[in-house]
Amino acid sequence: MVNKRVEQGQATRAALIRVATELFAANGYDGTAIPAVLDAAGVSRGALYHHFESKEALFEAVLQAVEGQATLKVTRAAGGATDPLDGLRRGCAAYLAMCRDPVVRQISLIDAPAVVGWERWREIDEQHAFGLVKAAIAAIAADGRVKPELVDVMAHMVLAALLEVALLVARADEGRIAVRRGQEAIDELLTALFAS
Repeated sequence: MVNKRVEQGQATRAALIRVATELFAANGYDGTAIPAVLDAAGVSRGALYHHFESKEALFEAVLQAVEGQATLKVTRAAGGATDPLDGLRRGCAAYLAMCRDPVVRQISLIDAPAVVGWERWREIDEQHAFGLVKAAIAAIAADGRVKPELVDVMAHMVLAALLEVALLVARADEGRIAVRRGQEAIDELLTALFAS
């Protein structure tokens, strides 16, 4: 009985996150009302508040899920590389391409800084993207292309540059052009920093 209740609770939570992701992506945070989430998920207000104390908490769970999915895609894109710099390039290119996806664009890049606040947004991003960037730069350092004591700082620099370009790509009118130029710019930066 307890296991069944736990499974039902997990299924309800997952449904709320899935439905809220769709609604936040389509309507933005401000344009998404809790009754719409409840109707679309087919759950009661009590069920929602059992899992999430507020609309902001629901949004943060959605943001964590979106960031987690993006991390998996970036990891897959970088996985075939034989050189850590090539892996970093592939991962950055994959991330910038995802920035045109309505879910990533609206939830991670447009709404997240305002809803969860700049500091929390950065913390969440660092839990996902920073670890990947730092691991790639640590591998580059192991090849002797950057001083090991600079890995952490360099990871922050690369992530900051990537995020700024991602924001440009997300808001650009010409999506494909913005992605291509963003990828070229990040590639130039990575070459200048690590291809020695």
